[in-house]
Amino acid sequence: MELQQKILDAFIGKVVRKDLAFLVKGGLPVPTYVLEYLLGQYCASDDEEIINDGLEKVKQVIRNNYVHRAEAESIKGVIREHGKHRVIDKVTVTLNERSDEYNATFSNLGLSGVPIGTEYVRKNPKLLSGNGVWCIVTIGYVSGEEVKVRWEIQNLKPIQISHIDLEEYIEQRQNFTTEEWLDFLMHTVGLNPEVMNRREKFITLARLLPHVENNYNFVELGPKGTGKSHVFQELSPYGVLVSGGDVTSARLFVKMQGNKEILGLVGYWDVVAWDEFEQQKGRNVDAVLIDTMQNYLANKSFNRGKGTHEASASMVFVGNTKHTVPYMLKNSHLFESIPTSFIKGAFLDRIHLYNPGWEVRILKKNSFSTGYGLITDYIAAVLHELRNDDRTSALKVYARFDGSLSERDHLAIRKTFSGFSKLLYPDGRMTDEEAREIIDFATEGRKRVKDQLYAIDETFKAEPAKFVYTWLPTGETVKVETLEGLEFGEEVRHSCRTTENEASAEKAASETSSSTTKEKRPRLPALASKVITVRENQGGITYKGLFGDYLRTAREIRLTDPFIRQPYQIDNLVDFIQMVRDVTSVQDTIKIHLSTQNEDDEKVAEVIDSFNDLADELLPLGIEFTYDFKADHDRMIQTDTGWTITLGRGLDIYEKFSRFSLSRTNQQNRRCKAFNVSINRTKNEIS
Repeated sequence: MELQQKILDAFIGKVVRKDLAFLVKGGLPVPTYVLEYLLGQYCASDDEEIINDGLEKVKQVIRNNYVHRAEAESIKGVIREHGKHRVIDKVTVTLNERSDEYNATFSNLGLSGVPIGTEYVRKNPKLLSGNGVWCIVTIGYVSGEEVKVRWEIQNLKPIQISHIDLEEYIEQRQNFTTEEWLDFLMHTVGLNPEVMNRREKFITLARLLPHVENNYNFVELGPKGTGKSHVFQELSPYGVLVSGGDVTSARLFVKMQGNKEILGLVGYWDVVAWDEFEQQKGRNVDAVLIDTMQNYLANKSFNRGKGTHEASASMVFVGNTKHTVPYMLKNSHLFESIPTSFIKGAFLDRIHLYNPGWEVRILKKNSFSTGYGLITDYIAAVLHELRNDDRTSALKVYARFDGSLSERDHLAIRKTFSGFSKLLYPDGRMTDEEAREIIDFATEGRKRVKDQLYAIDETFKAEPAKFVYTWLPTGETVKVETLEGLEFGEEVRHSCRTTENEASAEKAASETSSSTTKEKRPRLPALASKVITVRENQGGITYKGLFGDYLRTAREIRLTDPFIRQPYQIDNLVDFIQMVRDVTSVQDTIKIHLSTQNEDDEKVAEVIDSFNDLADELLPLGIEFTYDFKADHDRMIQTDTGWTITLGRGLDIYEKFSRFSLSRTNQQNRRCKAFNVSINRTKNEIS
């Protein structure tokens, strides 16, 4: 059954087509969850006629009830003339101590000091948070003389689902495979899973961890336009996005008003996300804020005013990077773009996950979902409820980590594991391999933090952490590396583990050695059988780097790959042949034979023409190229020098890239699919 039909069958009435909000929104500064709340009431169907009628009703509600600031006076007139009117606006409530009553302020309508019943505030305490809550409000107008307050709130309903059946949500998980559920979640956050690989989906899904896990400390830095702040601004009425430059200790934690302590944002919201969390000229961060934040991130509590307060809000920091990853690793560290005041070991050590935002592609038109996903407000309520389910202890069934890890390292990995298991496996059912996938991602996210701490604060080098664990189901020892560590290993090791004194000593030793010894000729690497594992999204991988050395002395090479027929696959073949020409030391003619398949009879003539043209081009260059269509499903390279290179994916190891990308001309710039390469010595001939 098609995924979209499965979604409709499992969650009928709770899903909406994700592109509809864009059709309604236009230029309105309204969060997606507000629009989807309305769309869920009128457009939760796959019937085009119902959807079209529902869209018109939603547009009518927006036209008649949403308050544009420019039309505020007109709306006030409507309220006066009709005695009452329903509006959609952002409402903030404060306590008026003199009159001992609560007063509401309407963001767009421009009204303030409007009395609001205590029952509304008790039911919706976030109204007091200072950041406002989107509501549907019926406002009345009181005419006559000697009336102190003209405006009255006759009815107020926050735009959020009041109740969900969590057990029903969890039960429906069994109707989806893990891949389908992952794609379903991508649709739900408004993104198109078809243009993302699995690792990109995991990175995107990681942005939901603060919503589903209490007191989760999350950082994501990366290029502009990758959707870093989207889920924190648009996804949930339980989260709030604030500008990093506008946060104060009083706003975030506690504001002192006379003898009263007014709780800040962390007391009302599940997630407080700092947007544009980067260095900005002319903005100084309050030292009290950093100290209070540091204590809160570690202990879930803070001291302000007369007492100690506790809260469960997760803290998120998202911002843009200024340089490329290799530049940062070689010259500074991956936290270089955040405000200098926060670049402190004691603060950064409290971060549970550093999400690699630079691995996510910039969002384009086809990046957004046009399929069905859960109504934003519904999934937000589900995530809110799942915060009460602590699964951190479940990790000990699968892995035992090296004793060099600190308690903060352990806690970070456990919390990430807990959050991911609730997102992907809310019913608790997962295979060992699925659990390992989560553990590896969680460990990598914490290792990324620790690697940078070695560069920022030398005291952390005194007790280096080994991110190694024993996989308990098999007893296997697993070493976890960050993807950038694999790609730019020398830069990482240098910047994270070498002090200035050590670097000076190494330089001096190198200079002494070079002055007393003659320059040695480079030696060719000794060839041995091996297995190479490449992770999804890994960069810096080339055909030459994978197996070029094993082809250096070959005079005959046989490539077996059943899937060389599409234009991009033939491009891969050309790249392979170019690599052979570059690395070979053979002066005589080199023979390259391709064995492939062509199951499409309509295109076989076109493929043959392409191969014949290629053979004609190669012959003057000393390469004899031949081919047949007899390949089975094996993918390998065999040489007359006795090497067999088994290719898990054949030559098709790279993710798609744009024709205008540098990846087109340089394999090192490309991102890889996950695959293995096995290299073994066999007979000294091609079979």
